[in-house]
Amino acid sequence: MSQEKSISEVSTYGKDTPVGRPDTDGKAAVFVPSPSFDAGNNANIRLGAGIVGFGNPDGTLTVYFESNRFDETSLHKWENKARKAYDRMVAGAPTVSKAKLSANMLEQIGIIDGMGIHLKQPERLEQWLAHSNAMDTAPAGPITLWKTK
Repeated sequence: MSQEKSISEVSTYGKDTPVGRPDTDGKAAVFVPSPSFDAGNNANIRLGAGIVGFGNPDGTLTVYFESNRFDETSLHKWENKARKAYDRMVAGAPTVSKAKLSANMLEQIGIIDGMGIHLKQPERLEQWLAHSNAMDTAPAGPITLWKTK
């Protein structure tokens, strides 16, 4: 008699998630932690962090994040944290603020590129910032532009 096969949980990112490290001004995803985020094993991603990244061929995510650990005034706003993480990512800069995570740990809420941030789910960012006691860092709206064509 054969043994019953069990289906293990498959974790992968969505079709809107850019795959591979973007070039300068290329598109990357904006993330917030999902309910299954394991804060104990990901202690470097602190509350209120800006998290950006891309999908890998194996179904995982590579993310860069900025938590403003040293309280720089220029990084108080969430969008500035996300921009700093994005700039590190596209430059391929060496950093400890980088991780490879299972896709079920994060939820994509928007896109970031060289022009700005476009949030598709601004309410999820608000939940993350409220949980982080950082609502004063929230962007003014779902679209933040820092460059125009």
